[in-house]
Amino acid sequence: MATRLDRDQVVETALRLLNEVGLEGLTLRRIAKELNVQAPALYWHFKNKQALLDEMATAMFRRLAEAPTGLGPEATWQERLIASQRALRHALLGYRDGAKVFSGTRFTGTGHAAPMEAQLSAFVAAGFAPGPAARASFIAYTFTLGFVIEEQAVEPMAGERAPGYDLAERTALIGPDYPLTAAVGADLFEDYEVRFEEGLRTIVAGIEATLGPVAP
Repeated sequence: MATRLDRDQVVETALRLLNEVGLEGLTLRRIAKELNVQAPALYWHFKNKQALLDEMATAMFRRLAEAPTGLGPEATWQERLIASQRALRHALLGYRDGAKVFSGTRFTGTGHAAPMEAQLSAFVAAGFAPGPAARASFIAYTFTLGFVIEEQAVEPMAGERAPGYDLAERTALIGPDYPLTAAVGADLFEDYEVRFEEGLRTIVAGIEATLGPVAP
């Protein structure tokens, strides 16, 4: 007797295959083959690949939200913002093309509402109006998402380096006519941990300067 297929089983298989074949190689047909079922069996749960990606992103966020933050109630809004973005980057880097999967998807439940409410409450308690608090969180989120998309284009998984990002080849290709452009390759395509932390500090400074907190 065949085992009944459920949504969670499909999602877990898809996330595992994602690390093997990447987003472009992840098809419903490939997942069905891995599960030893016919592709139409998956359409009972997901009408298309985008619906599956929505569920995958939801599962990724659920695991992110369940991870301990290490923050106490006395944490500042800056500490909370930085910690949340570090955790998001770490979660996305756990999957090949993780940031691309996350980008443009729609969560299939309301599990994101509780952590979002907690973060907004911390901002408001620090003196932000609700609107600027939401925009500050969104700015930081889009920075992290875009950063990791670019990072994974160069280093798809830990220990991997995509073709075309050899710095010596890049310098030779650009040549002496553009010396500044040739010289900054390491600043663009290496030391992503350092670059990310630098970007976070810039984001926090920008939020402090433009969005709040509101002066009494």
